[in-house]
Amino acid sequence: MTRERLYLYDTTLRDGQQTQGVQFSTDEKRAISMALDALGVDYIEGGWPGANPTDSAFFDDAPDTRARMTAFGMTKRNGMSAENDDVLAAVMNAGTAAVCLVGKTHDFHVRAALGVELAENTENIEKSVAHIVGQGREALFDAEHFFDGYKANPDYALTALRAALQAGARWIVLCDTNGGTLPQDVGRITAEVIAAGIPGDRLGIHTHNDTENAVACSLAAVDAGARQIQGTLNGLGERCGNANLTALIPVLLLKEPYASRFETGVTPEALKTLTRTSRMLDEVLNRVPRPQSAFVGSSAFAHKAGLHASAILKDPTTYEHIDPADVGNARIIPMSNQAGQSNLRERLEGAGLKVAKGDPALGLILDTIKTREAEGYSYDTAQASFELLARSALGQMPDFFEVKRYRVTVERRKNKYDRMISLSEAVVVVKVDGEKKLSVSESMDETGSDRGPVNALAKALAKDLGPYQAIIDDMRLVDFKVRITQGGTEAVTRVIIDSEDGQGRRWSTVGVSPNIVDASFEALLDAIRWKLLRDRGQMP
Repeated sequence: MTRERLYLYDTTLRDGQQTQGVQFSTDEKRAISMALDALGVDYIEGGWPGANPTDSAFFDDAPDTRARMTAFGMTKRNGMSAENDDVLAAVMNAGTAAVCLVGKTHDFHVRAALGVELAENTENIEKSVAHIVGQGREALFDAEHFFDGYKANPDYALTALRAALQAGARWIVLCDTNGGTLPQDVGRITAEVIAAGIPGDRLGIHTHNDTENAVACSLAAVDAGARQIQGTLNGLGERCGNANLTALIPVLLLKEPYASRFETGVTPEALKTLTRTSRMLDEVLNRVPRPQSAFVGSSAFAHKAGLHASAILKDPTTYEHIDPADVGNARIIPMSNQAGQSNLRERLEGAGLKVAKGDPALGLILDTIKTREAEGYSYDTAQASFELLARSALGQMPDFFEVKRYRVTVERRKNKYDRMISLSEAVVVVKVDGEKKLSVSESMDETGSDRGPVNALAKALAKDLGPYQAIIDDMRLVDFKVRITQGGTEAVTRVIIDSEDGQGRRWSTVGVSPNIVDASFEALLDAIRWKLLRDRGQMP
């Protein structure tokens, strides 16, 4: 059976930039564009030329992509011709193959927001789309507030769509701008639009996630006949976000009935890069990836209960709806004091350690984990530290280096502007191959700001490890979490550190101590030792 083509339209760089706290630089937009293109989306909406300097600069030197680069704007203003509207001209001057214009389709917004008559708004839509088509560009029309408008006045909402269609728009995109329409209504209304004469293969869907239904609403529109989906990586977008392409894409490729019915521009090989692409965006935004994200989250294929892990050992499909490798993710068997030997053996095997069922070492490792978690450790969220603990118990942990001592000082003083500033300094002495090495580092960054004692420690510890130095040069700390596990004067501090390297690997380590600096140092040591363990074959 021939599969129907379904088109993916990414608006991360435009609508995703409406997310509170998100502002892409021009270089970041280029990098994200290339990642999206490699993934296989059909359209990349780069932004609104003329709306801000960053978007204008991006289109001045937009990357060469297989995907259709698209400029976004709005329909011409009332009282102007399309040819003489300077805002529309800026969009056209971006020179993109495709242009997407947003226009009103809700009669309330036409009268209240624009202050024009319905017929005037319809004419503005028609003239604007015709202008784009007349310039040899592919035209898309984003029907703003369509679903609310259809419920209030279906005749006018359809009139606005027909104006864009008759003017030559390739795509008419139904937008749930406020994000309040539920999937059953999206499906019903989309079907009614098609029945009213707007072909499904010219219809797109653009949903927001204000009811946590953006993905479901997008699929409902596809079920009803729409053939383009708009969304963003990681569900970025204003308020609660847009339809999440990192969830939609694997659904379309791996789940029925979509996998056998439709094809997209994303190949199975490209799908294996989805997790890496998702985390790349989080890295650009300096955000910690959300563990519970479907398909790409670090917990998406985590199996904590012993019963689950036992079944996973026999057949992964018992508790996994897809193979994690299909989306570039991995199975995790977290270790905690709830764990059984099935969890432990699976987790050890994932670390390359094969231990036979019934081996006494299994009981020893489990007892150690339970004892240490009673002291405040958490191996559920620190898989790398768990592996180091297990290897030590099995006698398979190399002695890369020994820490002889370390010291951290924090000084507060006035600078030349008579402002109080702090400066942290760390001294670390290690013994590598029988040779003692002393390293000193300050926590001051290039802006003159103090990054704190933990930063100074990390820099000093990773400054000179002799033959191991090249292995850790691409390693960096990306997150630091602190929790007080006991209150009062006997408080115990738990520190979880997330690290990442140039290969895109991310791992977590834990340290526990009454002293937060000491707990941090323990987690730092584990982070470096795990990296050395993984890459020791790269030593010169």
